[in-house]
Amino acid sequence: MTTPLKLTVSDEVRTLAPGFTHLAVEAHGLVNGAGTEESSALLDDAARRLAARLDGRAPHEDPHLAAWREAYAAFGAKPSRTRNSAEALARRALSDGGLPRINLLVDLYNAVSVAHLIPVGGEDTDRIAGGMRLVRATGEEPFATVAGGEEVIERPEPGEVVWCDDEGVTCRRWNWRQGVRTRLTEESVNAVFLLEGLAPLTREALEAAGTELAESLQKLSPGARITVHEVE
Repeated sequence: MTTPLKLTVSDEVRTLAPGFTHLAVEAHGLVNGAGTEESSALLDDAARRLAARLDGRAPHEDPHLAAWREAYAAFGAKPSRTRNSAEALARRALSDGGLPRINLLVDLYNAVSVAHLIPVGGEDTDRIAGGMRLVRATGEEPFATVAGGEEVIERPEPGEVVWCDDEGVTCRRWNWRQGVRTRLTEESVNAVFLLEGLAPLTREALEAAGTELAESLQKLSPGARITVHEVE
């Protein structure tokens, strides 16, 4: 039996955002690949659900996304410039260009993120070193990203909220920008999907999004082993 990936949230982050809740969907034996008509349809349906949910409001006017803006400001980020992943996707979903098509797994979790207005990220667990921790950065941690078509190493700002593993940062500014080292590619077969919420989002709403993602993953990969668990 596969041991679940260890995921922890530091006391410093919990003090910064006491209303933080988290859910992980861990999957083994997935089938990934280029997007299909079905995954594209999921993204289109998510955009329609989003428009109905917002009913003419801007994404940042949603109470949950407004809470994320407050959390970003609390650790020194400018939320109108470095938006949380759910707000950034929602804005793209409502634009003329629509949501990007990346690959099957990314399209699935982006659809859930947009439909529920919840930040969702996906990491290749075969590329994660040790467990994953949500912490406030020292500013010395390495973050592998791409600039000008070339892979480069950046450093987070001191005090910035980041996800990291034993090798460095996997996602900057909580859920703003994912690193290249652990992102899901078409070759990924094992993954963890991280769903994050802040009050006033309820635990029930977070669990509903996690259930929808797990069901979509199971439909995509009938033989996959999928578990949903809370982060300590």
